[in-house]
Amino acid sequence: MSRVFVAQLAGLPVFGPDGESIGKIRDVVAVLRPDRTAPRVLGAVVELATRRRIFVPMLRVTSIDANAVTLATGSVNLRRFTQRPNEVLVVGQLLDARAVIIETGSPAVLVDTAMELTRTRDWVLSRVAIRERIGRLSRRGPIQVLRWEEIEAPGVTDLASAPQGTTHLLSVFEGMRAADVAAAVQDLPAKRRYEVVDSLDDERLADVFEELPEDDQKELLLHLDEERAADILEAMEPDDAADLLAELTELDRHRFLGLMERQESDPVRRLLAYSADTAGGLMTPEPIVLMPDAPIAEALAMVRNPDLTPALASMVFVCRPPSATPTGRYLGCVHLQRLLREPPGELVASAVDTELARLSPSASLNEVTRYFATYDLVCAPVVDDNEHLLGAVTVDDVLDHLLPVGWRDSGSEEHADA
Repeated sequence: MSRVFVAQLAGLPVFGPDGESIGKIRDVVAVLRPDRTAPRVLGAVVELATRRRIFVPMLRVTSIDANAVTLATGSVNLRRFTQRPNEVLVVGQLLDARAVIIETGSPAVLVDTAMELTRTRDWVLSRVAIRERIGRLSRRGPIQVLRWEEIEAPGVTDLASAPQGTTHLLSVFEGMRAADVAAAVQDLPAKRRYEVVDSLDDERLADVFEELPEDDQKELLLHLDEERAADILEAMEPDDAADLLAELTELDRHRFLGLMERQESDPVRRLLAYSADTAGGLMTPEPIVLMPDAPIAEALAMVRNPDLTPALASMVFVCRPPSATPTGRYLGCVHLQRLLREPPGELVASAVDTELARLSPSASLNEVTRYFATYDLVCAPVVDDNEHLLGAVTVDDVLDHLLPVGWRDSGSEEHADA
């Protein structure tokens, strides 16, 4: 394919010459020129399976089709991609940028750009898909495809300072997992990052926040106005919200907790009472809890909830009323595999495992780790001295605390053969 629109590239798998999977295309890097000459495409930002984003020069690309990008034989530099001052991210920065159609002088918005292979084997941004902005209310006109030379495009300085929409960038993000959007947001310049954060709806932004490193979480939370920041904290999982608030100053922490609805802030306050490296600090206060007279069918319906992580859906906890944590007397748990083997009409009380050891909320991270290794589980109950279920610790929360700081950005910085 000698011409391809860049927004269609985002998310395409990247393969080596022998068909081995390398990662996925997340963006394209180009250099804008001071005149109206079509910008030269330098390479692609590729996200590896480890979520590290690397730069792959266009010289390494042997083919691009509708389903994949293939690289030539050679080594791939695994050093994390860092944008240079004269470079622009085509998806991250050029989409939604303002331009002017030279022939008519009409203002327009860049919807997409096409890159094309020239006779000299260079890739350039040869075409732009633009939508004319009509009238003061910026009504949306039809999309036109023009040569790059037919528009007055923004420069690097304009992209760094002029306000910019996010409609078309968010459409690229739409089908991506929250973890992938978080990685993309991290790579954007600060101005563009704030524009994206301001445009995402609260639920989606909360999911993205949960996948960001703590420093980025703090920066973006403090960028938001206080009311919206409190809304985001309410939409986050309580344990993730508690982890984030624990990183703030005491003044900021109390301010945000005061702005949250009480039913949302109470579980977070309980988690903040525990040290972050204990079972109480690691747990989520919202596991699946059922009464002993609930049928197996109800338990199976609850574990099918797509909003639950696989680890949290692996176990149902059986308690006396009340079912909200801290619950009534904890009776035991039912493993997902056991639920699948029992008749749907049977009561969960008939399948309860009463022998599985419980974690104390004061159990250290080392004790929690040994617990998971001993029992080969991915979820564990946290029960206090009065037999109340307080929450559940999942293995992903344990790994988050065992891995070194900055693990989301870590990875080898050597060259690997493609």
